[in-house]
Amino acid sequence: MTILDGKKVSNDIKNEIKAEVDKMKANDEKVPHLAAVIVGNDGASLTYVGSKVRACERVGFESTMVRMSNTTSEVELLDKIEELNNNDAIDGFIIQLPLPPQINTQKVLMAVNPDKDVDGFHPMNFGKMALDMSTFIPATPFGILELLDRYGVETKGKHTVVIGRSHIVGRPMSILMGRKGFPGNSTVTLTHSHTKNITQITSQADIIISALGIPKFLKAEMVKDDVVIVDVGITRVPDDSDKGYYITGDVDFETVSKKASFITPVPGGVGPMTIAMLLKNTLIARDQHRKANK
Repeated sequence: MTILDGKKVSNDIKNEIKAEVDKMKANDEKVPHLAAVIVGNDGASLTYVGSKVRACERVGFESTMVRMSNTTSEVELLDKIEELNNNDAIDGFIIQLPLPPQINTQKVLMAVNPDKDVDGFHPMNFGKMALDMSTFIPATPFGILELLDRYGVETKGKHTVVIGRSHIVGRPMSILMGRKGFPGNSTVTLTHSHTKNITQITSQADIIISALGIPKFLKAEMVKDDVVIVDVGITRVPDDSDKGYYITGDVDFETVSKKASFITPVPGGVGPMTIAMLLKNTLIARDQHRKANK
């Protein structure tokens, strides 16, 4: 069994990006600039945006954190997005979700310039991805592809089962794993909360990508020997420790890992890859803007 070590691979990617940024600095070129907009004081969101800012510092990017109050109106947020769309110094930006209830998330994501949508959430970018066109791939699916690629996990002709159909992970993964090329060319089954006899489906899978958010949902009896497991789930489960909780994924790691050929740990698997690929998308955006301005 091989651990798909997202911590290690994400560090490799950051080092590769830093080397490219160092070259830009040596040539007096503009370095990539990522902005993050956060509305309100959600603890998890603040932690996540903080880690993105630190990742930017590590690779030599410029970064801007735009903090707006919990009472921000939809119009005020849309005005801020328009400002970022028109700011040539910023290559890419993200709107940290969730947003407060007075704001229509769909309307906000639609307002982001697709050329700066480094989260890959805009319908134009999602549509291009579905059509196998060059575009920004959402950071978590992009990270999963990169892990499979760097560990040489065979996907051609394999049966991939995706658990969960979110727009951020499940649905894009089901499209990407069925596309032509590597990683891809697999036969994909997309399962969700209304799927019947899920064990029957997962027990036939060569690759399982789980993004369900139910702790230890996937048990050893639900998988076959030599399965490849990508666990996107991350849940805090209360316990009696000093912290008051432990972190676990969708997969019962202890038992499933004994049958798997490759498996991602939680934490330290898919999570670190998400931020690394957000940086990669920002680097791509900067290169595209440079070419467009020539």
